[in-house]
Formats: sequence, C-alpha cells, structure tokens
Amino acid sequence: MKSWRRKGGRVLGGFEQQEAAVLRGLVSQVDDMLRARAEEAPQDELAELTGIKTGPSEGPDDPVLGRLLPDFHKLDPDQPSQDEVDSAAALRSLHEPQVLDAKLGVAAELLKTLPPEGGNVKLTYEQADAWVSALNDVRLALGTALDVDDDMPEELPEDDPRSSHLGIYHWLTWVQESLVQALTE
Repeated sequence: MKSWRRKGGRVLGGFEQQEAAVLRGLVSQVDDMLRARAEEAPQDELAELTGIKTGPSEGPDDPVLGRLLPDFHKLDPDQPSQDEVDSAAALRSLHEPQVLDAKLGVAAELLKTLPPEGGNVKLTYEQADAWVSALNDVRLALGTALDVDDDMPEELPEDDPRSSHLGIYHWLTWVQESLVQALTE
C-alpha cells in the first residue's frame, strides 16, 4: 500500500489488488454482520407510522458484534436495580439503529471508493473520515476475534492459528494510522 498523503484538499493512497481484495472482504464481512443485526430489530406499528426505528433491547450474543455495538449504559453487576435494567434496554433500543446506520454508511463509503482491482484512491476529507471509522470497525472486529490485548506479542508462533490473521490486524492498524496522520498534517 502507498502511504496516505494530502494533496489539494484530497487524501491520496494506493492499494495493490490483493490488499484491496482483503480490505473489501473484511469490510464486507463486518457489513454483513451489522446488516443481520439490523434485521433483528423489532418491527412495530409506531415505528412504521413515525419512521423512528427501534432496535433490540438486548445486546448481541456474538462477542464481535458486542464489541462493535457495546452497551450504552453499564449496569452494576453487584446491584442491578430495575431502573438500571430498563434504562440500559431503552437506550439500546433507541440508539442502536442510528449506530448501525452510521456503521453501514461508512462501510458502504469505503467499498464505493476502494477499487476492487486495487489502484489509486482519492478521497475527500469526509470520505477519509468514513474510511477511518470503517477501518476502526474492521480492526475492532478482527481484534476481538483474535483476542488481541495489550499483552499479546507482535508476532505469534507459526503453529498458532491466529498467526496469519495477526499480520492483517497489524497492517490494518498501519493503514488507519497512516490515514489519520495524513488527515492531521
């Protein structure tokens, strides 16, 4: 990948065909997960009349989706009162559809602006912000799936099944950092 740089009100970068395929595949997988979650939203007459979407009141069971869609309100596990339980569910129900729409929007923007065959990418600042968000979502998803934490070494033994995917995680980190640096120059 060519490092991101600013030029004339745009952010420029470039991807090899294989890099573009990997990135498009990962973003598409996250997009599919988020769309499936959006389809789980309850349908009610009031939402259909007002156009105000409601989401599930329970968090996702999948740890990757749970990382992408965390609770809006943390409950005290030692003393959850009924009010806290109701407020956590209400906040999720009200706000998750908007969070999903935003995440799906940035994924769509990345997929729209990244040529499938690789090549040069020319982004407006708004598109670059969408890329930063979409890359962050992919890194969160992959990092959760790989169990990445502060104690994980930079490289894993070759016999560790996460070894090859960790390299992709580090590459995504570099792509995102390079883009953020170009935006803040």
